[in-house]
Amino acid sequence: MTPAPSANCRPDRLASAAPELSLAWKRAEGLIWACASLLIFSGWFVVTRFSVTRNLQIWDITALRFGVGALLFAPVLLRHKSRLPPAAWREGFLFALLWGAPFVLLVALGLQLTSAAQAASIAPTLMPVFAGLFAWLFLRESQGLRRWLGYATICIGLAGLVASGAALRGSTNIGGLLALVVAAAMWASYTLRFRKSGLTAIQSAAVICVWSSAIFVPAYLLLGLSHFRFASASEIAFQIAYQGILMSGVAIVTFNRSVEQLGAAAATSIIALLPAVASGLAIPVLGEIPTAAEAAAILVIVAGALLSARPASAAAVHAPPSI
Repeated sequence: MTPAPSANCRPDRLASAAPELSLAWKRAEGLIWACASLLIFSGWFVVTRFSVTRNLQIWDITALRFGVGALLFAPVLLRHKSRLPPAAWREGFLFALLWGAPFVLLVALGLQLTSAAQAASIAPTLMPVFAGLFAWLFLRESQGLRRWLGYATICIGLAGLVASGAALRGSTNIGGLLALVVAAAMWASYTLRFRKSGLTAIQSAAVICVWSSAIFVPAYLLLGLSHFRFASASEIAFQIAYQGILMSGVAIVTFNRSVEQLGAAAATSIIALLPAVASGLAIPVLGEIPTAAEAAAILVIVAGALLSARPASAAAVHAPPSI
């Protein structure tokens, strides 16, 4: 006589557990993609500040980022089976305005008018706050009490970071702060638009690079903005690798994949950990050591990011954007 199967091994139990395991793996995969993005984005502030305070200018950095990125991704768009319809190109143009050359230039303006610590804190930490707010206002996505508490904590920590920086270095430049706030709102808008676009992570990265290159590089060349003659070959090669390959290619793909796996709000909240990581990288590379007050404010921001980094509930209501 064949023994009855154990209750823990019944097919119905295994079948019911499969979706939970699939969801757990999806979240773990999303966290891996988000962490990869976090490391690259954090390094970007340190690497960019390292060069723009020496020989290269932000115009050179932007040209390398999107010029090399466009060459890198051109085969993706030129392959016959991968060619995008006109509607995708129109959406890609909007993506390039939100997270392409204009975004980089706004962050660069913030870097010039404030400091690396403030720039690495304001745009990345306000971005998930804007993403959650826009999703609630225009997509009718419920955020939940935990996320709202996280967003509030991020704002409190950010206010403390700006105040402590102003106390140490003098008054804060309002224009620089506004540039970073606008950049954060643009980044958040991009993450929500991308999720609804139907484009893959690689397609989105490709059209952002191509459109940004088409918009920025001709003006860069015509206006004679290049400072490459003042930089060493090793510095230029390093910036080509970081800006053109890691930032324009790898980072956009990894961030888009994290949005696909975790949802926009959770993925952007993890990116809000950027100030802590960037501050840690800046210590050995730039010799910039945060004060005790700045370190405390960064820890508050991290706590807010962790509070708001919970993936959206499956019961969240989705609706077409009203804008």
